[in-house]
Formats: sequence, structure tokens, C-alpha cells
Amino acid sequence: MGITHPKYKVAVVQAAPVWLDLDGTVDKCIQLINEAAEKGCKLIAFPETFIPGYPWHIWMGAPAWAIGRGFVQRYFDNSLSYDSPQAEKLRQAVKAAGITASLGLSERSGGSLYIAQWLIGPDGETISQRRKLRPTHSERTVFGDGDGSDLKVHDTPLGRVGELSCWENILSLNKYAMYSQHEQVHIAAWPSFSTYEPFAHALGWEVNNAVSKVYAVEGGCFVLAPCAIISKAMVDELCDTPDKHALTHVGGGHAVIYGPDGSPLAEKLPEDAEGLLIAKIDLGMIGVAKNAMDPVGHYARPDVHRLLLNRKKGSPVEHFSLPVDAVDAQENLPAN
Repeated sequence: MGITHPKYKVAVVQAAPVWLDLDGTVDKCIQLINEAAEKGCKLIAFPETFIPGYPWHIWMGAPAWAIGRGFVQRYFDNSLSYDSPQAEKLRQAVKAAGITASLGLSERSGGSLYIAQWLIGPDGETISQRRKLRPTHSERTVFGDGDGSDLKVHDTPLGRVGELSCWENILSLNKYAMYSQHEQVHIAAWPSFSTYEPFAHALGWEVNNAVSKVYAVEGGCFVLAPCAIISKAMVDELCDTPDKHALTHVGGGHAVIYGPDGSPLAEKLPEDAEGLLIAKIDLGMIGVAKNAMDPVGHYARPDVHRLLLNRKKGSPVEHFSLPVDAVDAQENLPAN
């Protein structure tokens, strides 16, 4: 009697957010979640910071310009808090659709923002909340850091699912930490590939689609790589001078889905087209791929090199008691 491996349909989002509009983008997310569920998908993956959109102003001009145009305040105000009504609305929509969703968002916590991915199960419960370990380049003017607890793969009915954002997928040590947890379905969330493209090949779609493809082959896993679009409305708002128009254009959507052998599983959409990439995945393919190369198994050389990983969750405050406090507390206990 043969072993049955999970087989199911997945959806990857290629769309523009309702930029800097939290409620508008949440509603658009719900529409896409419902569309994916109606098409029989069990998992949907959203781009990096899809809610409320990627902060493209940080690449377009000086910080003083972004503050003066109101982008900094608007971005903070329209970022998503975990305990907000909008977050609860999303969780209830995921539950109603009976789907698992990987949400890409700017997470607001206190006075700080983080590039976050929330994995919500079909019961509406949170499987994980993770944050990008190190924002890339100009992103550090907006976002704080995650920590080692954010490099985690989760056991779900859909298999072992993990997430990374954008250039986290390039860093070899990040990848190896994920591979070591026997990841089967990886969500590589990307923002868009239309800004700086003529000037920086490393920021373009060819390099970053290749990053997703290599991750699939190296990890022997499925890679779902959602990617956002820069809309005309976004360009009109961001580009107030000719030099800024030279830095970006409408489009940049290059969402992809790869199998564990690196093969594309869905036809790409035009870069300015919105929609869902849908593919059926069969986790049984992973065993065949890893027969050739398992980077943390038979193809590893732990006698030559190993990864040192700190999985402790970071905190700016460490609570403790001095020994004298403990003695005082003991002395103040009531007599038996």
C-alpha cells in the first residue's frame, strides 16, 4: 500500500496595494483571499509589506522630503497592529474562507514598525508572527530588526511551512537555518521590481526570481514568491519631479512558483497585471528532489562547517530580582 503525500492548490498574489490606505488594502486582501478559496486553494501568499504597501518613498528622495510630503506619518498611521480591528477582520476572513494565509505587512508595535509576515490558519488562529531579521539598506530608516526566533518553520496540515521576506532569501545562513528544520513549503515575499531597475541589476526581477529558484533547488522545497505591483496611482503620488519618474515605472510584478527541482509551476503574469498565480503542489516531489541533494542530511558536512543559531527572542528589557529581594520576599511570607 503506497504512502499518500499531501496534494493541494496554492495561490500567489501579484497585485498593487491601496497604497498607504490600511482599510482599503485590508479589504483588497479579503477579496483576494476569497478568490483563492473559491478557486479551491488551501494556501495564499501575499507580497512583502502588502499592507499598507511598500514604503517606496525611502528610495525616491531624502528623508526630509518624505517627512515634508507626509509619507512618514501616513505610513506609521496605516501600518497594522496585531490587536487592531483590521487585524481581527483579516483573521475572521481567513477563517470564513477556510484557507491558510501568509500576510505581508508593516507591523506597528508601540512606536516602532517591523517588516512582518503573519501565518494565519484556516481556523483563524495565528500560526506565527515573524519579523524580517534585518531591513535592507534604506528600509532601516523605517523598520526595526527581528531576532533569531523569526527563523522558524511550522508544522501544519499543509506540510512544514516557512517564510522569509525579500533579501532574507539571499543570505546563506538564513536559508540554512530554514533548511535545517526540513522546510517543505517556503514563502518568499517580495515588494516589486520596478524601482531602480535600470540602475541596479541586483534589485531587478531577473536576479530575485533566480534567488527564489535557487532556494527551491537548494532547499528541496516548494517556493511561493508573491510580488506586488507599483500602480499608476502610486507613481503619480511618489514622483513629483522628472528625476523621480526616471527612478521607477508602473509594474514590477514578477510573482513565481517553483517546485523542489526548480521548475516553474505557474505561467507568469505580465508585470503590470493583477491576479493570482495558482499551482497544484505535491509534497511527494520533495523526496525525489532530496534524493539528489539534502543540504542538512546526506549532502551536508558537519565535520567541516556548521551553523551557530541563537533562537532566543530578543527583548530590550530583562526582568530579574536581586538575591536580597528574594530573601526579603521569603521573610515576608506568612507563617504556616
